[in-house]
Parts: sequence; structure tokens; C-alpha cells
Amino acid sequence: MRLLYLNHYAGSPKHGMEFRPYYLAREWVRAGHEVRMVAANFSHVRATQPSLAAEVIDGIGYEWLPSPAYRGNGLGRVKNIWAYCSRLWRDADELAAWKPDAVIASSTYPMDIWPARRIARKAGAKLVFEVHDLWPLSPIELSGMSPQHPFARLCTWAEGTAYRDCDVCVSMLPKTHDYMASRGLSLSKLCIVPNGISPEEWQGEPAPLRADVAAALRGDGLVVGYAGSMGEPNALDTLLDAAALLQDAPLRFVLVGSGHLQEHLRARAASLPKVRFLDPVPKAQIPALLAGFDIAYLGWQRQSLYRFGIAPNKLMDYLMAGRAVLHSVEAGNDPVMESGCGLSVPPADARAVADGMLKLAALSPAQRAEMGARGRAHVLAAHSYPVLAQRFLDALR
Repeated sequence: MRLLYLNHYAGSPKHGMEFRPYYLAREWVRAGHEVRMVAANFSHVRATQPSLAAEVIDGIGYEWLPSPAYRGNGLGRVKNIWAYCSRLWRDADELAAWKPDAVIASSTYPMDIWPARRIARKAGAKLVFEVHDLWPLSPIELSGMSPQHPFARLCTWAEGTAYRDCDVCVSMLPKTHDYMASRGLSLSKLCIVPNGISPEEWQGEPAPLRADVAAALRGDGLVVGYAGSMGEPNALDTLLDAAALLQDAPLRFVLVGSGHLQEHLRARAASLPKVRFLDPVPKAQIPALLAGFDIAYLGWQRQSLYRFGIAPNKLMDYLMAGRAVLHSVEAGNDPVMESGCGLSVPPADARAVADGMLKLAALSPAQRAEMGARGRAHVLAAHSYPVLAQRFLDALR
């Protein structure tokens, strides 16, 4: 098959996040299919922006459409979205002439469905709508955007178009059936394909850690670790509140990552001698980093939007690393409970987080290792990209 993958934020090992499109496309290429990835040449989630107009990465043909740089979620980002979608619309004839069998609209926001539909109709291809987050519900419930805001209304229009006109709808979120049906989707079109991991990145000897990271993981007491973004959704204030309650416990806290709340969190932790912050590590060092955690933390805010389910990338890494996980969550699904790889406690509750950590710390190393082994088995069976890529293809067929 020929697969035209439209993802505004698509990344690669060379450029950084977003990785999901790359991993799926790489598996499809390995299976003998052709993939053409069309992305914007500026994305706030990429570590490195592309310098070329087109390139081939691991057999995937990338095209980088010109789009203006921006910061934050204001007018600059809207202009960036407009530039990408309008260029797709103008390039519809050329993209359709490639004769794709399927056109995948997958840009988080739903407005790319209009150029994707235009291309699919010209090419006689299947139209696929891949849902990362529910827009406009996400900005409405997470950011307080009014449903009557022009951007929210535009998203509502695009979302309705997508559910009505797509041939296949692929959702990363596992509990969206009722919502999507209420918005006009025939559930016979729906396939759940969550986020996952690439098993080959966990084979062989892991890349050695930076000296400062290796030093932080050494010392007395168990290491409670967090690796990922430091933003509002990650509930790291709750983790610091729990750390304050546990200053007399045999635990140390190591937080690795970056984000707009990083300085705020560092300032909060200044009076907590057992808390250490570290800059992000390269992706190749993630297995070695997580191997140094005794307990891995993942937290969420108390947010009604999570009733539709969660699909966190960092949790997949925790499970693949065989770590015992403390999960602070209330959501439509809970991979930690499903896999038996740790404990789950209510969100935004520092006392519950602290008590959960004490329970995990009281277990023997062998008991925590058994939890971790269950998590690893779960992720390999249900969340490895070879499995997920095939599930996606099966939905297209």
C-alpha cells in the first residue's frame, strides 16, 4: 500500500518528538509499504527543526511544509496551523497524483481533515482520521476555552466533518466510543490503536548516562524517579508535596526533564534536600536512566476529560523498563492496574501519593521486580509498535 501520512508535528530520531508517526511509518516500510510523511517545518515539540524541504529517514519520505515559528498557544500558533493546512490544500493535486491508497489526517487538531478529504477524493483513497486528543473538548475542558470561541467552533465543525466523512477512525484513547458516536461517527469505523514502544530500542547495552545523572542515582535510599515534561498536566506539584511529607522516609526524588514549570518546581524544592532536578537526557539514555529508578512516578491532574482514557508515552517507557510504578490518576482506563505493575492512587492528593510510595518502598526488591516484569510483559504484548502498526493496517483493510 501507499500511505500518505499528514501529521503537522511529526518528528524522527533526528528531530525529536513527535515520535508516534515515525514508529508506525517505519514498521509499515519494513512490511513493504510506501509512506510519505507530510509535516510542518516548525513545531514547538521538536528539539531540532528540519533544515531541508524533503528527506528520507529510515525509508520514510518526509516533506517539510513551510510554516512560521511561534511560541505558546496564541495567534502565532494559529498562523502556523493555517500555513500548514492551506499548503496541503494547494498541494492536493500533486499529493493525489502520488496515488495513495489511504490518506491519514493526524495533526492533533482536526482541521487537517479538509485538505485530507480533498486529497483522498482526488486519489480515490480511503480517508483515515487519527485522534490524538479530543478537540475542541481538550482546550475547552483543560484550558477553559469557551465553546463559542471562534477557534473552538472551527474545531467543532472540523471534528464533525471528520467523523462523518472518514472511512476509518483510529483513536489512541480507549474510551471514546460514546462521545464519538454522539458526534456522528459510525462505531463500525472505529479502531483503538494506543501509544507504544519500539522494542529494539531496549535491546543490547543501554547508552551510558551523563555523569551528573549517574551521580544523582547513586546514594542511600530508594530512588523515586520522574522522567518527562514539566508542565501543568504532569502533577509534579503533587509529587513535591508528597516529597515534603516523606523527608524522613528512606526515599530520594530525582526529576529529569524540562518544561515551562521547571523553574517554579525547582524553587519549590529548594527547601527539600532529598529532591534533585536534572536536565533531559537523550532518548538513547532513557533505558539506563529508568533502570536507576526503584519507583517510577506518573501523575495527572483531576480532570474530567480523562474519562475518555489516557495514552501516556512515558508510562510505556516505565513499563518497558520493568519499573514498579506509582500512578496518581482518575481516568477511564489505568494501564498500571491493568498490568499489575504498581499502585494507583487518587490524583491531586499528596497524602495518597506519599502513602502509596511508602507501600511500594516496603516491598522487597524481588516483589517490585515482579511488578515490573508484569508491566514489561503487558507492554510487549499490547503496546509494541510492530503490533500497533499491524492493527492500524488491519483497520485500513
